[in-house]
Amino acid sequence: MKIVIVGPGAMGGLLGVHLSKSKEEIWFLDKNEARARQTNECGFTLEGLSGNAQVKIKSTANPKEIGIADLVIICVKAYHTKEAILHAKPLVGEDTAVLTLQNGIGNIEIISEVVGQEKVIGGVTNQGATLLETCHIRHAGKGETVIGRIDGKIPVEMRAIREIFNKAGLETRICRDIKGLLWSKLTINAGINALAAITRLPNGKLVELESTRRILMDAVTEATRVAKRKRIKLIYDDPLAKVEAVAEATAGNICSMLQDVLRKKRTEIDFINGVIVRLGQELGIPVPVNALLVDLVKTIEASYSLVVDK
Repeated sequence: MKIVIVGPGAMGGLLGVHLSKSKEEIWFLDKNEARARQTNECGFTLEGLSGNAQVKIKSTANPKEIGIADLVIICVKAYHTKEAILHAKPLVGEDTAVLTLQNGIGNIEIISEVVGQEKVIGGVTNQGATLLETCHIRHAGKGETVIGRIDGKIPVEMRAIREIFNKAGLETRICRDIKGLLWSKLTINAGINALAAITRLPNGKLVELESTRRILMDAVTEATRVAKRKRIKLIYDDPLAKVEAVAEATAGNICSMLQDVLRKKRTEIDFINGVIVRLGQELGIPVPVNALLVDLVKTIEASYSLVVDK
C-alpha cells in the first residue's frame, strides 16, 4: 500500500515513523520544498514513549513525484485543510481513501467537497506528540486511534488500514458512529487545549490544580449540552470523567494548541471551542466559559507581535 502523509508536523511525523516499520511505501507530502529536502536528507528523529529512533522517509512538495496513492492521511492544522487537500488532489485516484486525523469539527466536510464523501474516512487519535524542531519529535502520550465513515459503512480497505496501523504499533479500531466519536473528542479538546494554551501548563497539571480543573469541567459541561441538543450521542457515558482520565494519561504532554502558542503560530481555536460557541449561540445555549477561552486565546494570538516595555 502506498501511504502519503500530508503535513510532517508532530502528529504526521509520529505516524510516519511508526508506519515506516511496516512494509508499506510511505511518503510525506509537504507544502514547503526546503523542509521536504531537509526531511529527505536528515530523516525523522523520534524520542519518548516509543524509544529513540531515526528513520528516513521519502518527502516531496510535488505530488506528481508520488503518483496515485492508496491512502492519503491529512495531518495539517484544521485551518489549512482546504489548501492541503487541493495540493494533495493529484494523489487521489478512483480507489484512494483519504483519512483525516485532525482536531476539531468540519474537516470531513471540507475534504469531501474536493474528493467526494465516499472516499473520506474520519478519525481521531489519542497519541500525543510534540514537535521539538523540524524532523525531531517526542512521543509524549499513547492512546488508541479510531476511524470510521460518516455513512457507517466498513469497506475492506478500511479494515486493511486498521491492520496496517496495528502492525505498526498504533492501536487502532473501527467505529460506525464517527460523528459521535468526533464530537466526543471535541469535548475533550474543548476542556484541555485552550486552557493549556492560556496557562502554558502540560495536560496533567490542568486536573491536578483545582482552579484549572473547575474551568476545564465547566468547558466540557457546556460542550456536552450543545452535543445533546444536536442529538449527537457521545461515546463516553461520563465525559467529565473521560477528560480527566485523558489529561492524566497524557500528563506530560504539551498539547498542540500550547505548542502553537509557544511558537507564536495560529491556533485551531475556531475549530474547537469556537465551534461550541457558534452552535451555542445558534441553539440559545449559554456557553460563557468556552466564549471566554476563545477570547483569551485570540488575545494571545493578537499579542504575538506586541513588545511590552519592562
